[in-house]
Amino acid sequence: MILFNRDILIKQLVKHEGVVLNVYQDSLGIDTIGIGRNLTRGLSEFELQVLDKTLDEIYEEGITEKDAYFLLGIDIDTVTNELFKVKPTARRLDAIRQSVLMDMAFNMGVPRLCGFKKMWIALERRDFDLAATEMLDSRWAEQVKQRAIDLAYSMRHGTYLN
Repeated sequence: MILFNRDILIKQLVKHEGVVLNVYQDSLGIDTIGIGRNLTRGLSEFELQVLDKTLDEIYEEGITEKDAYFLLGIDIDTVTNELFKVKPTARRLDAIRQSVLMDMAFNMGVPRLCGFKKMWIALERRDFDLAATEMLDSRWAEQVKQRAIDLAYSMRHGTYLN
């Protein structure tokens, strides 16, 4: 069952990703806009229609805060569908731990998150201490630093850090 609180996840993603209304390159050099929207995959015709801009105009002019939250909503839906389809274990977790996995999947993508094999084994056993340890013992944790520490805390304790 999908239990995570969407509003809390949005606040968490805004805290971790920030809201940037002009195109920028993230820490991996990927063109990004809004609240962590990866632009290398482009925007759908529907998204461009709602934003009432071409991709070139977005690169030149940026987007509004309302546009950023619109794209975030689509991204959350996409990640939710993908994560809970490929990792049924996530459905059996409480809302906070689901939110942790959603944040991680949003940041690195579901395929890369699926590569955390020892973490997933720990989650299947409901060994949240080991799952948190495995999160921190990764290249991802080195890249995102405080975000990984915050999320590992929530995974370990089943509560939000702040």
